[in-house]
Amino acid sequence: MSNGVVLNLHFAATPPSSQGKEKEIRETLLLAYRTLGVVFGGLVTSPLYVYPSMPLNSPTEDDYLGIYSIMFWTLTLIALVKYATIAIHADDHGEGGTFALYSLLCRRLNIGILPSNQVYSNSSTYSRIERGVEAQSWLAKLFERSIVARRVLLFLAMLGTCMIIGDGILTPAISVLSAMDGLRAPFPSVSKSLVEALSAIVLVVLFLLQKFGTSRVSFLFSPIMGAWTFCTPLVGIYSIIHHYPSIFKAISPHYIFHFFWRNGKAGWLLLGGTVLCITGSEAMFADLGHFNQRSIQIAFLFTIYPSLVLTYAGQTAYLIKNPNDHDDGFYKFIPTSVYWPIFIISTSAAVVASQSLISATFSIIKQSVVLDYFPRVKVVHTSHSKEGEVYSPEVNYILMVLCVAVILIFGDGKDIGNAFGVVVSLVMLITTILLTLVMIMIWRTPVVLVTLYFVVFFIMEGVYVSAVFTKFSEGGWIPFAISFVLAFIMFGWFYGRQRKIEYEITQKISFHRLEELLADPSVQRVPGICFFYTNIQDGLTPILGHYIKNMKSLHKVTIFTTLRYLLVPKVDPHERIVIKKSNLEGVYGCVIQYGYADALHFEDDFVSQVIGSLILHIKNCSGNAEPDSQEIEQEVSSLEEARCAGVVHVRGKTRFYIGLNCGWFDKIMLGFYEFMHSNCRSGLPALRVPLQQRIEVGMLYEA
Repeated sequence: MSNGVVLNLHFAATPPSSQGKEKEIRETLLLAYRTLGVVFGGLVTSPLYVYPSMPLNSPTEDDYLGIYSIMFWTLTLIALVKYATIAIHADDHGEGGTFALYSLLCRRLNIGILPSNQVYSNSSTYSRIERGVEAQSWLAKLFERSIVARRVLLFLAMLGTCMIIGDGILTPAISVLSAMDGLRAPFPSVSKSLVEALSAIVLVVLFLLQKFGTSRVSFLFSPIMGAWTFCTPLVGIYSIIHHYPSIFKAISPHYIFHFFWRNGKAGWLLLGGTVLCITGSEAMFADLGHFNQRSIQIAFLFTIYPSLVLTYAGQTAYLIKNPNDHDDGFYKFIPTSVYWPIFIISTSAAVVASQSLISATFSIIKQSVVLDYFPRVKVVHTSHSKEGEVYSPEVNYILMVLCVAVILIFGDGKDIGNAFGVVVSLVMLITTILLTLVMIMIWRTPVVLVTLYFVVFFIMEGVYVSAVFTKFSEGGWIPFAISFVLAFIMFGWFYGRQRKIEYEITQKISFHRLEELLADPSVQRVPGICFFYTNIQDGLTPILGHYIKNMKSLHKVTIFTTLRYLLVPKVDPHERIVIKKSNLEGVYGCVIQYGYADALHFEDDFVSQVIGSLILHIKNCSGNAEPDSQEIEQEVSSLEEARCAGVVHVRGKTRFYIGLNCGWFDKIMLGFYEFMHSNCRSGLPALRVPLQQRIEVGMLYEA
């Protein structure tokens, strides 16, 4: 765990040599300003729907004081202590979220489903950064020995990921719907159906703006959130002074105990509403790839946290004097003289609130695609300077359709609130479990601190989960339906990819076997260069044998090419292309390495870069022996001659043969995988390979 003070800004007089530090501070403050429009939208607009989501029945002054005390300590412990102070340091090289925690554990320890030597390469980029703890803890050894434990860990990561994506659907729906509902107070003739239709139109426009990128969107939205963050606490202060000046006495935890002592089960059920006060806290962690730790911490500590504390205090102060207005708990406490300005700001802020989880969803989908847990979709990097800013057109439009459907089908704010509570509480609990594992196995945090963290947050969030599950039939099933579909997609893709890799490793062709195939007199070496794409490095893909037996030929220069994701943000340019020369004439191995923040768009011609690296390798591969310049020149000349003869890119298009002997599970999962694989994007277009140079070789893998 990171030691020292979280916010370590030095504003004191500094010597002239510290201009770089001053510039860094200015950039951090600018980033903190931008976070208002992207990261904190869902969290800071939660006052719109928290009180209306609570099933209050004739509440008293003591009830409201207890509710405010619960919300204050929930914000303080979960949002401030857990996310802004602890979880934000558990990033995966700048990326956050539950899947980042899982990939961090898999990288630093050998606890992935696939053996680590199949997942990672031996490049110095990986070895320099990612060699984990040498003496492993007992828990790490338990995960290494138990496949069941590793599968449970994967399931938790997938569930958390799917829940956050579900959050990206529900946040826009409930935020915009709650804000637009403010039209009904001054205009009673406005029907609920019209409010739902207007909300749907607003969301469609929001999703259409996503293609412009997070930076441009945040510059557009941050002033709106700044106005909201500034105005609502001012209204809160006015309400406190005007209605109940002693509201802050409720900060004392004894009001919580008295609340549950008086209300019993009814008080426990109200937790399904109070949990919504920390809606969007996960975005602080999940949106790390778009910003950085310090900018998020500054924005939260100095603007978001005090704004929420004062706004909820003002709402509660008003409701203590007007106890039956809780169904319109936000708009009723707005003074008439500023109603319309606040309505405009709140509606705009609700639109911004949707942005935080939409951005987080893009980041999570990108991580899942990179780690091969999700079908390949188009991922566009929308910023040249910030590697975490991404946009996926397919995901964007699917989210748009689902958000509009949730509003039009489940227009009741209470039903959406119940669904929202399930998502918020479950994601919090999963993050707590994964973060505890990081503390024990990677950070090596003292046992006392780990125990204190786990007991406090697991009990607190466990109680919240138990409360929201009572609302399962009243809208709580919505996120489960969404998450089940997403989890089925993720698991089906992962299972199919795992089976395919296992088959290729089992049936791989060695260089000795390739030599035997080429020794057949009927096999000809034809002019030109062939880039033969393969998923494995330790051996050759079985498609090669299928290709040679049927085509009876192999190009004079054949480069077996592997595209390899490394779980680091960027790969050094000199390590991007790794060449390996075989003992066979004209046969080479090539690994193209790139991190999850690298774009696979080569600035220059892809073929030129590989051949340039290959020529450099040929000239330097002699080692300590005296190089034979004539032999080197001949080999280089052969390369250039082959290039002039033509270049072709061969890629396998494999399918599983699902026979009668396959079990029902394999028939379902592999059939589903084949459906997704045939409809997802290929990895080759990103290399800008011309269509006329591509050849696909079909082959059936026996399931």
